[in-house]
Amino acid sequence: MGFFEEVYAVVRKIPKGKVTTYGHVAREIGTRDARRVGQALHANKDREVPCHRVVFADGSLAPGYAFGGLKEQRKRLEAEGVKFSGEKVDIKAGLWTGGGKD
Repeated sequence: MGFFEEVYAVVRKIPKGKVTTYGHVAREIGTRDARRVGQALHANKDREVPCHRVVFADGSLAPGYAFGGLKEQRKRLEAEGVKFSGEKVDIKAGLWTGGGKD
């Protein structure tokens, strides 16, 4: 399995109403390269991969969100019940870290 496919496999595990960070996805696949995770998600063409659920560590949204930019990413997250504080996701309220803990 290639790097991008590994990223997509992790992202598919994020449940509705939760988010995770680029860094967490990177750690899940055994790397520290969060930027490359972002590249993989930006290149994603499969709408079944919920890449809208991946945000920056401070809760910021991705300006280059693959399926319509910031407004579309926020719309999708809000539709799933993700809470925001201003322009950022309330990370403490909705962070998924995997492993069945969330």
